[in-house]
Order: sequence, then C-alpha cells, then structure tokens
Amino acid sequence: MAMDNLVKLGRFLFAIAVAVFGLQYILYGAFVGGLPPVPPWTPGGAVGAYLVGAALIAASVSIATKWRARVSATLLGILFFVCVLLLHGQRGSAILHDGVSRTRAFEPLALSGAAFVLAAAMPMESSAFPAWGTAADKLIKLGGLLFAIPLVVFGIQHFMYAGFIATLVPSWIPGHLFWAYLTGSAFIAAGVSIVTQKKARLAATLLGIMFLLWAVLLHAPRVAAQPRNGDEWTSAFVALAMCGGAFLVAGTQARDD
Repeated sequence: MAMDNLVKLGRFLFAIAVAVFGLQYILYGAFVGGLPPVPPWTPGGAVGAYLVGAALIAASVSIATKWRARVSATLLGILFFVCVLLLHGQRGSAILHDGVSRTRAFEPLALSGAAFVLAAAMPMESSAFPAWGTAADKLIKLGGLLFAIPLVVFGIQHFMYAGFIATLVPSWIPGHLFWAYLTGSAFIAAGVSIVTQKKARLAATLLGIMFLLWAVLLHAPRVAAQPRNGDEWTSAFVALAMCGGAFLVAGTQARDD
C-alpha cells in the first residue's frame, strides 16, 4: 500500500509540473532555453510553442485524472526522448563541454524516463494487450535507466561546479560547500543504485524526498522573491517533476533485500 501511495503522489507531482511547463510555452509563445523538453533553436515559432504547450497540458490532465494515462505517459516519454535525441543532440559539442547545455539536455532525458515508468505503472484500459505485464516490466527498466543516467551526470557536475552550486544554498543554511558535495554524492549513489537494482527502492524514495525539500526550501523562496522570473519557475517545477519521477521509480521497484 505504501508503494501505491508513492506512485500516486509521484503521478500527481509529475502531472502538475508538466502542466506548468505547458502553460509556460503558451505564455512565452516561443521555445526558450531551460524549459523542457524543446531547446530554443527548434523551428516552429509561436505556433510550435503553442502546440507543445497544449500537448503538455493535455497529457498532464490525462495523467492526473487517469483517463488514458498510460497512453499519454508513453507519448510524453517519447516526446521528451525524441527532443533530447534529435534536438538537443544537434549541439553535442556543447553538451560535452558546457554545464548549462549538459543540464538542459539531461533533465528532459530523466523526465522521459519518469514518464515511461509512469506509463508502466498505469493499469491497462482494456484487455486488448494481454502481454502488457511483460511490456510494463521492460518499460520500467528502460525508464529507470533513462532516469538514473542523468542523476550520475548531475552528481558529477556538483563536484565540477561545487563553488557555483554552493551559492544556490539558502544563506540561513550553514556549510554551503558541504551540501554541494553531499548532494552530488547522493545523486551518484542514487543513480548507481537504480541501475544496479541494489536498494533501488530506498535510494529513489530518499531522492524524491531530497527533491521535495529542494522545491520547498530552495526554489519556492526564490520564486517568491522573483515572481516574474520564468527561469526560477522552471527550475522549481523541474525539481518537482524530478521529485515525482523519483517517487514513481521507488513505487515500481521490487522490494529491497
């Protein structure tokens, strides 16, 4: 029952974040840097942004209400994955050498994994696909892998850019550099745990709690201080989406030994 509750919570948090991303696309009327999943150099202009925004909002409503949620989550995962592979992938050199570009590519990759895990966790709407159980298991493994690999990348970046990460820690929390290194270590440990299936449920649960604390303690005050800053809104809801994704991964893992 506890794992079912984790999946339910993760589903709602993920759906809320995706809806906000969709609303941002519609408000901006353009593809902008840092807003997943579409990079800013993608053609399509305002029309493309409106279409992506509408698609994300529709998917989020479907996921939140569980109406055709499995199909919506699968399509959402494909959209995010294709954007990473075909659009972000066009700037491969930047991803290799620039931390911002790397983060902007690996965030939607992680969210694609979360969407696939969510799709696998949803019940079949009909019995038209009797082999769904086997397919769902494979989708959970694929989604978990896509979710976990970026965690390792994010962890390494916390060590590469520890000085900058430390500046993001609220001033009232002591030991800024310590928290940067600790978070980096937690990312790497969680990613390795999910990939190797060693204490994956515990690792993903703790990861979700960490992201939830970030959303409340770090991002919410920054949004309140700069309510007109779209980047702050995006960062806050990326953290919420990652929180939801982590809870989804935790809720679909086998019981830890």
